[in-house]
Amino acid sequence: MSLPPGPSGPHLLQTMGWLSRPGPYSRRLRARYGDVITLHVERHAPWVLLGDPDHVKQVFTGDPDVLHAGEGNAILKPLLGPRSVLLLDGSEHLQQRKLMLPPFHGERMQAYGDMIRAIAAEEVASWPTGQPLPTRLRTQALTLEIIMRAIFGSRDERLRDAVNALLEFVGRPSSLVLSVLGGTRANAYVYGRVRAEVDRLLAELIAARRADPELASKDDILSLLMAGTDMDDVTLIDELVTLLAAGHETTATALAWALERLARHPAAWARLREGEDDYLDAVCKETLRLRPVIPGVIRMLKAPYEIGGYTVPAGVAVVPSIHLVHTREDIYPDPLAFRPERFLEQPAGTYTWIPFGGGVRRCLGASFALFEMRWVLRAIADAVVDLRPVTPRSEGTKHRSITLAPRADGRVIVARRTAPVRRAQPVPTGR
Repeated sequence: MSLPPGPSGPHLLQTMGWLSRPGPYSRRLRARYGDVITLHVERHAPWVLLGDPDHVKQVFTGDPDVLHAGEGNAILKPLLGPRSVLLLDGSEHLQQRKLMLPPFHGERMQAYGDMIRAIAAEEVASWPTGQPLPTRLRTQALTLEIIMRAIFGSRDERLRDAVNALLEFVGRPSSLVLSVLGGTRANAYVYGRVRAEVDRLLAELIAARRADPELASKDDILSLLMAGTDMDDVTLIDELVTLLAAGHETTATALAWALERLARHPAAWARLREGEDDYLDAVCKETLRLRPVIPGVIRMLKAPYEIGGYTVPAGVAVVPSIHLVHTREDIYPDPLAFRPERFLEQPAGTYTWIPFGGGVRRCLGASFALFEMRWVLRAIADAVVDLRPVTPRSEGTKHRSITLAPRADGRVIVARRTAPVRRAQPVPTGR
């Protein structure tokens, strides 16, 4: 058994390289070591970073009893709670995933379209013109409103304030350092205190919903889960926090990146405003290709594993690198350029476009996230005449928890249309 080559510097130096500039850092590693790289980021186990789609496919289709994603996500346990579907493995994960999947697909999801569009239109109407707008802060408020209505079925200001406090704590750089370098007990204590008010208010909401004789007629995701499953309150709360953390922050960040990219590419913005649905879908996919919200997905090995010519020992993490796969010249010519047209010329591949992971661990809310992005971007394009960048240079990235956000919060300057276009046809769910 042997580990692939990789940097020999101190663990802390490798961790800071990954956390501070994961894209440029991983590309430098690929240039030196190839597509299979050993990296020391997480203090308990080395990572084997993977940048070849064939290796990604091997991991995504591999034996889940050997490749533990739940254990790989253990860094999130203090935030999400032990019953989160992201932290489960094996049959327990599959059972919980099966229970949670229906509300995010088909007609259930389509029903949220008009609501999302109305919320987005109201939000965009409040944007100032002619001055820098930190789009991430605005898209975060927008997606939180969507989650409050679509997932919680609530507009409780106390819950909104508690959720905002939780997300702001999680987004601090110090919180990420605590998660990576802190001990289990320290993390559990700190995150437990921060989550306490959210947990209390969610428990109150669940109790009220259980007593509601109209529960079966409600269409928010909490009500659907309560009516269609036998989840206990503790599990429900952990899953709601998971949907909040995984669905709110990530979609808000993706939307901010889309606006940051479009402001620097006026031809793409002009074409998007023409209303072509396929191009709207391509913009979403190109944004998530070039600016993935998370840099990689982790699988902890429970047995020795052969990959890339190496037999990697148990206890090591294999990490398909989203950024490395998305910036391969042989798959995406001129890979660092923002060019939505590439997804009109060739559809996204299962193992070459992986912003939501893949296999049985693919993000539960992937379809909903793309659906939400399309509706929100269409509402913005209907209301905004022009987008301009605040500075000539593209924004770098910063970590907010495990997500990669625009360093300056995606600042753009907007001009607003006085009479937004009303389209008769809904935005399709895409392909």
